[in-house]
Amino acid sequence: MIGESLSEVGMLSPSRPHAHNMSQKIFRELSSDSDLLLNFVTQRESLLNTDLQAIYREILRRYRKSEDGVIFIDAPGGTRKTLLINVLFAKIRGEKNIALAVATSDIAATLMTGGQTAHSMLQIPIDLIQNEIPVCNIKKGSAETDVLQEAKVLFWDEISMMHKHGLEAVNRTL
Repeated sequence: MIGESLSEVGMLSPSRPHAHNMSQKIFRELSSDSDLLLNFVTQRESLLNTDLQAIYREILRRYRKSEDGVIFIDAPGGTRKTLLINVLFAKIRGEKNIALAVATSDIAATLMTGGQTAHSMLQIPIDLIQNEIPVCNIKKGSAETDVLQEAKVLFWDEISMMHKHGLEAVNRTL
């Protein structure tokens, strides 16, 4: 307020890597309590059944090697897919990386830690049928763009419920 730096008034500067280049949205995504998240992972990993453990290991393998790709998990309700997403989400965020969790419906989004609807986070247009070549309403150079570019993983629950044009809009935008 008086035009002096924190060090000039005898205070320590906060330890924020790349804070001068970091948008508020990215800072918020990276500011989770790592110990709390990794404790959650330790408590919940054992609850995954054999099939989900195989998927868990494959996703972590791809994440660690920075391999692009899509993994589609199709299983009936009650098979703990949301638990799998929450454990993976916590694992990746606990390692101080950005993981995004979206769902096609708002009810499914509330079941995922930090989840949002795909329409909200990815700014998918509502009127998908009238627009022949829709794109998401994310502006180049915006904070949303920064978060998407820095994200290591995007979990999308109920993706098969999204209209085809919505998926195409996200693909075009990315």
